[in-house]
Amino acid sequence: MKLKGTMTIELTDAGSGETETIREENMVTDAVDNILGSNLLGVYFDSGTSSKNITVNSQLLPICPNTLGGILLFADTLEERKDNLYPMSANYPVAYASNDVNLGTDTARGSMNQTESGPIDRGYKFVWDFTTSQGNGTIAAAALTSSWGGKNVYGSETEDGTAFVVMKAVSIAGCTNRKRWLLSNAIECDFEKEEVWSINCSNTNIITISRSRLPMVSLCVNEKLNDSSVQELESWEIEPSVFGFKKNVYYYGFFLNGWDGYWYGFCNSPNSSGNASVKWIKIDRTDFSYTEGTWTLTNVQLPTMGYRDTNYELYKTWTRACIRGGYLYTFNYGYTGFYKICLTNPSDVTFIPAGFTARGNALGGSLAGNAMELMGDIIVGYDFLLFADDTVRQNKGNKKTEDVQTPLFCYKNFCISWAYDARYMFLRTPYLGTINNLSSAVVKTADKTMKITYTLTDEGQ
Repeated sequence: MKLKGTMTIELTDAGSGETETIREENMVTDAVDNILGSNLLGVYFDSGTSSKNITVNSQLLPICPNTLGGILLFADTLEERKDNLYPMSANYPVAYASNDVNLGTDTARGSMNQTESGPIDRGYKFVWDFTTSQGNGTIAAAALTSSWGGKNVYGSETEDGTAFVVMKAVSIAGCTNRKRWLLSNAIECDFEKEEVWSINCSNTNIITISRSRLPMVSLCVNEKLNDSSVQELESWEIEPSVFGFKKNVYYYGFFLNGWDGYWYGFCNSPNSSGNASVKWIKIDRTDFSYTEGTWTLTNVQLPTMGYRDTNYELYKTWTRACIRGGYLYTFNYGYTGFYKICLTNPSDVTFIPAGFTARGNALGGSLAGNAMELMGDIIVGYDFLLFADDTVRQNKGNKKTEDVQTPLFCYKNFCISWAYDARYMFLRTPYLGTINNLSSAVVKTADKTMKITYTLTDEGQ
């Protein structure tokens, strides 16, 4: 399938009726091929333990206006690469629209013109309208996206919860406790090598690290399309002298991938005043050598950053932190902002005020699970986005995922994550399906309406 797209932007002065017209052609990314041309972990097959399978014919097909059913508008041009798939902090969409009408108050969102949009010969014609109050700002590029991604990207103050769409859920309740441990304590996935790395701390403060095979993109002759096929290949134990999980009602402590060749563990008790004390460990993922110690963070007040249920085999986890660019991000005690703590210099601590009180929920809506997920360079929370320049954007706060407890492991346009009883696959929806850079940027102001006509045709092979 070879797609060709042509976009026309019409900016019309609401007073004089004068219209400025811009026409451009697009390039097509790998997004649609990734979604419909791969079968990661057998997402399109029934494994016999599946539920919540996406309905391909009604939710993804026809490609227009579903897999491609929304539009994202950007203030700066986009790099024209087929593997450029998601917006980043520095060029986050200034406006967007989906395949329906905006009935809310989101001023960044336009509406599809249902009368003028529809199938054409070998293609589809999209028409989106933006009123004088909608979509204002500089526009230098556009990208077709999914119908879900065009609703609010990663979330807005008026609408939330469409950034991650469940494609499949697979029960792991029938697996042995050890296999469930391997999956529900995953800290890293290598999809190409088909490996899952797992880590946790036992009741006796021994840290166990395991490497397992899980069929993700291929199948051996004796493997099935469910997680019972996970095979533990190697296991190691280390026993630090300082770091360990602290027993309270739960075990305080958690692990994070530092994205720098190391895994990090942290353990703290909450403090509403004074200085925070945090035990830490840094583990080299190549040879499992480690350093450890205790931070004393002056005039820093932290909630419990993470803790585990008392059932060692089937831990449920609560994690309120994330690592980005060599810094640990976590909430302050009152959830009115965030601390940014340098991993190599804990005296380098910055408080980032949120401007509101965050709820601290995990992305699944409950308290169990991860409250911060790193998507590119954007930290996505239940009711906030934390950009790379440490600016904070408040979102409405709706359930974004199921109640999962591992991080969201991203591969192309998919994310997978495990709970203690299931594995979920999500479609990460605000992708760049096409890239259409304008020859010169235009400015949409409050005295102009905007009409975007985007024609996409199939040019054959």
